[in-house]
Amino acid sequence: MNVLVVDDDAVVRLLVKTMVQELGHDVSVASSGVEAWAHLTGSPVHVVVSDWIMPDVDGLELCRRIRAEASREYTYVILLTALDQRSHYLMAIDAGVDDFLTKPFEPDLIAARLRVAERIVGLRRHVQHLEQLLPICMYCKKIRDGAQDWVRVEEFLKRETSRQLTHGICQHCYETVARPAVQRALEEQRQHGWRVT
Repeated sequence: MNVLVVDDDAVVRLLVKTMVQELGHDVSVASSGVEAWAHLTGSPVHVVVSDWIMPDVDGLELCRRIRAEASREYTYVILLTALDQRSHYLMAIDAGVDDFLTKPFEPDLIAARLRVAERIVGLRRHVQHLEQLLPICMYCKKIRDGAQDWVRVEEFLKRETSRQLTHGICQHCYETVARPAVQRALEEQRQHGWRVT
């Protein structure tokens, strides 16, 4: 996974970076929330491990910004904190934080948290893939929309994309369907002595 470690304390930043690298993940670092946000807007990451208390943009604000970007791929956020009151945890959960590590923390705890993050990110990716699939009838080619109704492809596309369709015949269908059908009709007319106009 791609992991971004954010902490204004250089020692903590190096310690966490080393631990995460030893677990086999690709690691980037940022020394502030502002620097982290600039990094995230340029190259999304799977997991952010961020200190809570930092000048300018703190860990909570960074998490709020990540969650506000609805179009981005899901980013799992782990907050590093020395704050351990219940009200702090509730505030962090409301901001969109996924998990916490209380300072000082053990290396095996960060390993466990990253395994959970990997599972969650993988599941989110799988769900997004499933949401992009369109159920289509293999016989009549109707599409099942969100209301569980089967609608014609043309109707679905017009409603979902606001584009209008025009009908034609592709070269393959012309050669394999249309031309043989016209030839059969002409042959039938000739056999019955009907006049072809």
